[in-house]
Amino acid sequence: MIVISEITEKDLHFVRNEIIRMWGADSIVTRGRIWLLNDLPGFVARIKGQPAGIILYNILADDCEILSLHSIIERKGVARSLIDKVKKLATERKCRRIWLITTNDNVQAIRYYLKYGFQLKQVYRNAIEKSRKLKPEIPLLGLNDIPILHELEFELLL
Repeated sequence: MIVISEITEKDLHFVRNEIIRMWGADSIVTRGRIWLLNDLPGFVARIKGQPAGIILYNILADDCEILSLHSIIERKGVARSLIDKVKKLATERKCRRIWLITTNDNVQAIRYYLKYGFQLKQVYRNAIEKSRKLKPEIPLLGLNDIPILHELEFELLL
């Protein structure tokens, strides 16, 4: 059984370590903005009391942006449970959409978001060039040795 709870003070060390392991730093850049991920609200998924995933988000006006989604245990419904939790919260807060940015190399995430029901809204060609000026840790090559070049915006209308 997957248990989802809000990130609390006791989770911050774990969250920060996972974010650094995943993103190479405790920040990410989307659409030219730096986000310090430790400062964002989010949820932790647990299976049998052990951390199984993290989702971080930001709600601004009637938009809910997912800034990081990470399953430590894959193919057990962790990512879906975390998105479902954010979707419920966004609906309660009267958001009109949930949106997120991923990069062109993240083929597994692109596939997952499309299966979940997100739609590709926009491709920001060569946006990572600008992002690297804000966060030099962004590697040139990403998953499967695909050059990281573009940001892809996906949205789920509520």
